[in-house]
Amino acid sequence: MFIFWLKFFVCVTLIFFSGKRLARYADVVAEKTGLSGLWVGIILVSIATSLPELFTGIGSMIFVNAPDLTVGNLLGANTYNLANIAILDCINKGAPLLSLVSSGQLLTAILSLIPLSFTAVGIFLSRQFPQITFVNISAYSILIFISYLVSTRIIFRYEKRHQIVNEMHKEEKLILKYETISLRIAYIRYALFAVVIAGAGIWLAYLGDDLAKYLDLGQSFVGSLFLGFATTLPEITVSITALRLGAKELAVANMVGSNMFNMAIIFINDVFYRKASIFSVLSQQHIFTAFIVIFMTIIICSALILKPKKKTKLGISAYAIGLLIIFLIGMYINFLLNR
Repeated sequence: MFIFWLKFFVCVTLIFFSGKRLARYADVVAEKTGLSGLWVGIILVSIATSLPELFTGIGSMIFVNAPDLTVGNLLGANTYNLANIAILDCINKGAPLLSLVSSGQLLTAILSLIPLSFTAVGIFLSRQFPQITFVNISAYSILIFISYLVSTRIIFRYEKRHQIVNEMHKEEKLILKYETISLRIAYIRYALFAVVIAGAGIWLAYLGDDLAKYLDLGQSFVGSLFLGFATTLPEITVSITALRLGAKELAVANMVGSNMFNMAIIFINDVFYRKASIFSVLSQQHIFTAFIVIFMTIIICSALILKPKKKTKLGISAYAIGLLIIFLIGMYINFLLNR
């Protein structure tokens, strides 16, 4: 078992350092190509930091044949991302973090519930009614992907019309200063670190499958807990770095944007899973994790609407405490369901 944990540590380390650098070169590309604003945090950086989830899913589909592992990883990663907002709140000095960011974050959080809801409904209905598929791709997967594309379009148009673009431009001056790095070098290094993450993600899929067999736990739980933690390391690293530089918008947008993209990955996984529609073989236990993500997202939305002015005496906001409590309760119940 020592050898397994050593492999897991090496794999996580590769994902951690490569993910951090991948996100950095995504920022370089954003600066050099003129991309800016909320679009950077929610689209470019969030996709870059979500590549571990993407390649772990592809590895689970092609090499390990473990759909539950990849969907568990995606939903588990979403719970970690939202719990990480509580960590960011604790790190942020002064007022509650979510009271300091723009209304564009609320729009993104609300839109992230749409593909998530399609996922939960699809898993539930797949056992109740005959599957509707197109070349073995579930109609639910297609709806998830379309909702992601529509949501990003809405966010892009919102950014163009509102003040948030000016706020994000101010933050970019703190972070996106890469005069010495050419666009060509940025593309090459981005591609190299993406290849490293691809390999580590596929390796992580094998390790997750081995761990599920060794501990005699369900793949949905192993994916949610262990793989979800490993694959969200780039997100929390990049967000903490952004927060320390004063870029609160980017720090939060990276987390919420990653949650939205993670659900779109289900469509990609369905494309690679050629035996049948992925929804036809998923465990119903994923619905519970999906509801945990929904509850945590509702807390985020409430905080963005109410804009609390002060933290508790513990130095953390009330909404952050709620996020952590739901996260821990969810993980414990998930463990009980898979014993």
